[in-house]
Amino acid sequence: QVQLVESGGGLVQAGGSLRLSCAASGRIFSINAMGWYRQGPGKQRELVASITRSGYTGYSRSVKGRFTISRDNANNTVYLQMNSLKPEDTAVYYCNTPSGGLLAWGQGTQVTVSS
Repeated sequence: QVQLVESGGGLVQAGGSLRLSCAASGRIFSINAMGWYRQGPGKQRELVASITRSGYTGYSRSVKGRFTISRDNANNTVYLQMNSLKPEDTAVYYCNTPSGGLLAWGQGTQVTVSS
């Protein structure tokens, strides 16, 4: 079992920045690629960024150029640096495998962007 704990969310004004963290514990050797998802009010959960164990990254069109995903394999942590935040980025953010979320979901971290 792998446990995921997201943190770093908060309230920020439009144009601001936040850095999210996702700490993984448990049978972490089973993890290869990881991703960040978000679920906005009344919306479905969507994958916004992913990173392979070797560092290859991918982004959704809505965040490309503003968000940066990274990982620290030694500390089993994945990060999401979010810059130039927009009100439409308001959501609960989760980490999980990018292939549909194969691990148990964590509690997520709330990001609220005010206009």
